[in-house]
This record gives sequence, C-alpha cells and structure tokens, in this order.
Amino acid sequence: MENSPSPELLELDSPDGNEQQNPPAEMKSGVFLKQWDSQVRPFIEMIDYLRHIGIERELALPSIAVVGDQSSGKSSVLEALSGVGLPRGSAQNVLAGDGVGICDELISLEITSPDVCDLTLIDLPGITRVPVKGQPEDIGDQIRRLILKFIEKKETISLVVVPCNVDIATTEALRMAQSVDPHGTRTLAILTKPDLVDKGAEADILQIMQGKAVPLKKGYIIVRCRGQSDINENLSLAEATRLEMEFFRNHSHFSYLLEEQKVTTKCLANRLTKELVEHIKASMPSLTEQIQIRLSAVRIELRNYGQGPPLEHDKMGPYLSKRILEFSDQISEICRTGGQGNLYSLLRPVFKQWESQLRDSKACFRSAVQEMIENYEAYRGRELITFSDYSVFESLIQKHVNDLKLPAVETLKTIRGIVQSEFRATCELCFPNFPHLRYMILNQIDEIQSKQEVKVEKRLLEYINMEKLVYTQDPIFTQKLVAFQFVERRQEYESVCLDTGENATSANNCAVFDTRKLTPEKLIIYYEIVYQRLADYVPMLVLLFMLKEAAIMLRAESMNLRDGADVSKLLAEDSEAGRKRTELYQRMERLQQAQERITINF
Repeated sequence: MENSPSPELLELDSPDGNEQQNPPAEMKSGVFLKQWDSQVRPFIEMIDYLRHIGIERELALPSIAVVGDQSSGKSSVLEALSGVGLPRGSAQNVLAGDGVGICDELISLEITSPDVCDLTLIDLPGITRVPVKGQPEDIGDQIRRLILKFIEKKETISLVVVPCNVDIATTEALRMAQSVDPHGTRTLAILTKPDLVDKGAEADILQIMQGKAVPLKKGYIIVRCRGQSDINENLSLAEATRLEMEFFRNHSHFSYLLEEQKVTTKCLANRLTKELVEHIKASMPSLTEQIQIRLSAVRIELRNYGQGPPLEHDKMGPYLSKRILEFSDQISEICRTGGQGNLYSLLRPVFKQWESQLRDSKACFRSAVQEMIENYEAYRGRELITFSDYSVFESLIQKHVNDLKLPAVETLKTIRGIVQSEFRATCELCFPNFPHLRYMILNQIDEIQSKQEVKVEKRLLEYINMEKLVYTQDPIFTQKLVAFQFVERRQEYESVCLDTGENATSANNCAVFDTRKLTPEKLIIYYEIVYQRLADYVPMLVLLFMLKEAAIMLRAESMNLRDGADVSKLLAEDSEAGRKRTELYQRMERLQQAQERITINF
C-alpha cells in the first residue's frame, strides 16, 4: 500500500474444495484465476511454509516485491489482485503501531478466497520525497534503503508500478529496480491509470509496452483499477473489474493487447503466478544447496559451544538429573578429599589458630594460678592454714573456660564462610549457564549453612558449659599426673616412689598429690585435659555438621529440585555461549525443517 508504514506480506490463497473445480463467473469480485493444480500450489505453499518457519533469517526466498511511488496506483493493483479492500490510514496503525514512520518488520496479511490466485507478494512502502508532519526528515532515504534491502536480492522479482501519465524513464521506482537489475531480467512493470493518458500519447505507451523506452525482459502489463473517486463513490471491486475489461475491449489503441495477454488485472494475476512459480523452480537447486551449506556450517559451529540442554521437553528431566548428580558428586568429593581446591588446606590453618588460642589460654591460666598462690591470703576463706578452698580454684578454671566461647564461635563462623564459599564456587562451576537453577542451589547452600551454624553454635556453647563442671575420670587425671612427672621436679620429693598402672590412685600417691605446694601443677594438668578435649572437639563438631552433614543435606535438597519443577525454566541459559548455542539450535531446526519440506515435495 502506498502509505504503508512497513513492508506487507500479502498471501493470496485459493482454498481446497469442490467449489474450486468450477471457474468463478467473470462478474465476481477479485481475480478470476484458477491456477490451482499440482504444478502451482505446491511451490507457492512450500515457499510460504519456509517463510513461516523463519528461513528468511538464513537465506533469501523467491518472492515478488511490489514497488512504486506514492499515488502510482500500487494499492489499487493489490486490491484488484486480492479482491478485498486493503487496510488504509488508521487501519494500518492497528497493524504497525501509531505514527507516520516506517519499520523493517513484515506485516502478514493472508487472504483466502476461491476467487483469488495462489500468490504471495511483498508490498513495500510507497516512495516519497517530502516528509509529512510527524515524519523524520530522512523518511525518503529510509524508504529507499528498505526497498533496496528487498529488491537487491537476486531471488526477488521486482513488480514496479508506474502510472501511464508520467515519464516512465524518470520514475524513481523503475530507476531503483534498474540499479539492482540492470539487464531487467527480474523486473516486471505494471502501467496504471491508462484512462489518464493524453490524447495522442497512446503511441508512446505502446512504444513502452514493446520495450523500446526501457527494455525489460519480463515486459509490461497495463491495468485499470479503481481510483480514489471510484472508492469515494463506493464502486465495488467486482464492478471495477467489469469496467476494466470493458475499457480495454473498447479502446482504439489498447484493445489488441487483450489478445496478447498484456492488459487487465486477470492477465496480471495469471502472469504473476506463472512468473513466481517459474522463479521458484529455477531457484530450487540453489535454495537446496544453500540450505545444505548453512546446515553443515551450523553443525560445525555448534561443536565450539559444547553440549547444552536438550530442546526436547521429554529429555530435559533426565538431563537436569544428570547435571545435579554431577554437582552432588563434586560436593561429595570435596568432603572426601578436599576437591580440586583442597578445602582441607584452607580449614587446617583455622583449626591451628583455634589450637593456638587454647595454648594462649593455657599460659594465661598458669599465670592466674601462680598469682593466686602467691597472693593466697587475698583468696583464702575460712579454711585453716595450708588448706586450700577447692571452689576458688574451680572458679578460676570456669572463668578461663568461659572465655573460650567467643574464639570457638569465631572459629565456627570462619569455617562456615570457607565451606559455604567452596560449595557456592562448585555450584557456579557446575551451572555457569543456568541462572535459575544456580539461584535455587545457591539459596539451598546458604540456608543449609545458616541452619547448621545455629545447630553447631548451640552445641559448642553447651560443650563449653560442660567444661565448666571441672570434671574428668580419676584414672585419666592421675595418669596425667604421673605422665607429667612433676613430683620429680621438686627436690623435696625426689625420694618418693609413685605407684603406677592400676595402683595410680593408691593412698600413697594421694598423700603426695594432696600436698598444697603441688596445687598449681595439678590445676595446670587439669587444664591440659580441658585443652586437649577442646582442641579436638571443636574442629570435629564443626567438620561433622558444617561440612559432612551439610553436604548430605545439600545432595538431598538439590535432587529434590527435580520433583514438580519447571524444568524448562531451570535449564534456561543466560550466558553468551548459551544464547549462541540456543540460537544455533534454532537455526539448525529451521534448516532441517526446510530441508525436510523440500525433500518431501520434490
């Protein structure tokens, strides 16, 4: 259409059915063609199918593009071919959006009727020179670029619409066609408005028809369609067709062209169907070859992007399970060996720091005990001289043990950060292209670690509170006393012979150990037991729950993602490689569909 804001795809389709076997009466609206047979319809439908699946993104298809200046009569020609009044003015805005600009996207308009030919046309915007209100200053250049985009393809037949009452050699539509088709091998011209030819100028029109002005191998056809005044007077398309035939039959100069099939919309429809089918047939070898070449290229390029998720929905579930199992196996390997990043090499310094804090606490405790002994009177209660109040020393132990809560919790939090970071890194590596799946599992990691941290912190504090009970089995404590051999380090007890083994708790030994001067050593020996218990317990507790049990929970929860999940969403990719792979798969599918359709039909 002359004011169309974007190219239009007009599909004229004669439907199947018994009514098609009988030619329509000449007085019916639209075109009178019945080019519906096995030698025409399959080619038209095949190209329409290829266009429908988007194969034009890969290669150009045989087509007919309609080009003409504004007011050349282009819309009237298309209306006569289709048999219906095409959208104009505000109706176009519904299709292409408001405004007076243009866009490159095709507007598809399918017309199905027993009275139309099997034909697909691309109606390009009418050529304009002066922008109207609201149009960009370069609207003319935009339209020219859009037209050239279509007609420069060797697969396109240019249907150039030119009024009879202008100098054909100077019309821009024909000049543009000649610029991309200098020999006129794929250009067919339509001369409109023959009723406006000045008297005496008919011979010039006949010269054009004979190709003496601008030679075109596909030649020229004259049509007389409805004008604006006819539309204003509600002249029907059927009546316009009747008047067209009458006009040429009675014309003193043009009537002989009826016999040569070079005038009327009916002849144009026959000619266009014939030209398009022949053009499609001639393009078939090249089209088949191009599809095969592009299909091979796409398959080769796909190898560079690895294997992504399957496109078939029934294969997505097993693929998701496989990917989650691979992730779970890596998490298990991290627990078993530390994984590729050797997680244990990161945890060991943290536990070493915890042990160092315990040793510092032990040294601090020794100093506190010594200070207590030296200033015993400040701590002495109602007990007799040389006697010791056990509760005083017990309180000292409890204070120092209580001070270990903060570093123990800090150790827990540091380990949590390392394990959580390692699990998250593994998730990122396993699901780099699946944002939704990655998001779900990262959330699981964070939630599990938070839950486990609360559990471990509670147990740590419970255990430290238990250590404040100041308790150990007698054999353990007395064995420590013997093992430290602190009595031998005191000169006044050098001659004492200590019982060992099962007799370590004998009265003889107790008499020696109860000596007041040995109290600091005994307290330090007990604190050594506390040190050893905490030095191992905290790392073991943290490893059990923050690593081992957390890994088991993560494996179970990640596998549960498969149940009732939107698999397509979980496997949606977001990386450039993923997008490229998806694009290549889509291209391959289009090309395979095109190859299959061509093989079936031909």
